[in-house]
Amino acid sequence: MNGRVRPMLHVVGTRPNFVKAAPVVAALRSAGCEQVLVHTGQHYDERMSDVFFRQLGLPRPDTDLGVGSGSHARQTADLLTALEGELTARDPALVVVYGDVNSTLAAALAAAKLGMPVAHVEAGLRSFDMTMPEEVNRRLVDQLAELLFATSPEAVGHLAREGVDPGRVHLVGNPMIDTLLTHLDHFDPEAARAAHGLPARYGVVTLHRPANVDDPEAARAAAHALVEAARLLDLAVPLHPRGRAALGSAGLDHAPGVHVLDPLGYVEFMSLVRGAAAVITDSGGVQEETTVLGVPCLTLRTSTERPVTVTHGTNRLIGPDELVPTLRKLLDGDFTAPDEGPPLWDGRAGARIAAEIVRRLEHDA
Repeated sequence: MNGRVRPMLHVVGTRPNFVKAAPVVAALRSAGCEQVLVHTGQHYDERMSDVFFRQLGLPRPDTDLGVGSGSHARQTADLLTALEGELTARDPALVVVYGDVNSTLAAALAAAKLGMPVAHVEAGLRSFDMTMPEEVNRRLVDQLAELLFATSPEAVGHLAREGVDPGRVHLVGNPMIDTLLTHLDHFDPEAARAAHGLPARYGVVTLHRPANVDDPEAARAAAHALVEAARLLDLAVPLHPRGRAALGSAGLDHAPGVHVLDPLGYVEFMSLVRGAAAVITDSGGVQEETTVLGVPCLTLRTSTERPVTVTHGTNRLIGPDELVPTLRKLLDGDFTAPDEGPPLWDGRAGARIAAEIVRRLEHDA
């Protein structure tokens, strides 16, 4: 290759990927590493993609594959085809993938087929619910990766029980929390509340998982629970396009106390979350962010791949039928924020990841 320096290639495709990648890219930049950023376009709405690059200080992607949406099979196939060409052309020394979305799986599989090493940021998370597409993705990626960066001791334990070589696993903390702490002073709850016409006491809702929005019966149950919850607390509900269509047709649109919003940028969304009396979600990342912010979180799921947010955080798992009574108790004072957060969620995960990557590349040189 004419003696050129082979870069590290980061693959991102969705909002959580961007938030996790930002501190890793910044730390590797400080270490003087050559990097390439590939955006698959899995989130293609400007409000769900471009705005995050601007707000998080990520460099503009070197490539935007523009894959877009589709069924899981079609989207993954399109991603595999596009990423194979990109990896072949770039010939990276390491492919870094984030989280558990289809872009993550496609990048790891394409790289493994080409004999390229893979690093997985946020390895070892397990919900033990194989009906979740994300659970399928994260399990497969962890089998393919040579470097596995775990956010919690539980994740390390899952990988050990699956027979992963412990020499490949590194407990580094949570890079999503790095991003949160970096931008904490920019989160302005009062300005965000005023911008959306919310009262002084309000809640934030974010639902997007197929189990809650793709099944009509489940969407109706979630929408009914939220409409009833809005009798207790005004709710700001920024929705992805798919979730908006499903929950809106199930009765959420125009309900008293429900403020349905377009997707928000990172700073705007986190400003609302920081000032919320409660957050209702099915998002893994939001469970983590509320844990650090000390905001009570009610997760509309039967399981979580982030149990540390329950044991060390503010999170409670509930079904739709439990939402109103649980929210009522919470608003009446049945909530105590934890004294301290999970181990190593201290804003230094990106630096730890970068140090391990540099060590690996120097060893292989």
